Amino acid sequence: MAQALSIDPRSTAIVLIDLQHSNVGRQLEPHSAADVVTRSLRAADALRAAGGTVVFVRVDIPQLLSLPADAPLRPRDAPAPPPQASELVPECNVQSGDVIVTKRQWGAFYGTDLEQQLRRRGIRTIVLTGIATNFGVESTARAAFDRGYELVFIEDAMSSFSGDVHRFPVEHIFPRMGFVRSTEEFIDAVAETGTFGGA
Repeated sequence: MAQALSIDPRSTAIVLIDLQHSNVGRQLEPHSAADVVTRSLRAADALRAAGGTVVFVRVDIPQLLSLPADAPLRPRDAPAPPPQASELVPECNVQSGDVIVTKRQWGAFYGTDLEQQLRRRGIRTIVLTGIATNFGVESTARAAFDRGYELVFIEDAMSSFSGDVHRFPVEHIFPRMGFVRSTEEFIDAVAETGTFGGA
């Protein structure tokens, strides 16, 4: 049993990755898109109520970086996405004090004002959820780790296009960068004035 980690909601932000129409409409594993949205928002509501920061990240699909690749996520000859594809789903219920960040690549830091928004609020800990685990979530996590943020990953509030590609970072990458917990464990931690046990 590692030493318990104490988190202060006032210096913590939950960053919800790409909960938008283009992703929520996909078949995901091991957690459904609906479950990812529901759990992400439950965690966000808990942190917001405790005085934490909620950040919604969305990707502008028409401007998404697309370089030559063997298996591009979006082929160059793909039809234009519908206008709502890049918009957050209504269930997100963005509040007036929340932050919205628009990105044009997998990670949420490069070319956005995310770090500026976090630094202004004195954020030291980032909690990550969203779609997809091994794309937007992992890319954002690696950039956050390089910048010295403490990280918490809510495993059942993220998912991907197959169970295998979800499990690999959850089991082999994220535990080396921070703490992997469930939605319930995170909410319980927030309720207990921010004390949350290490693995």
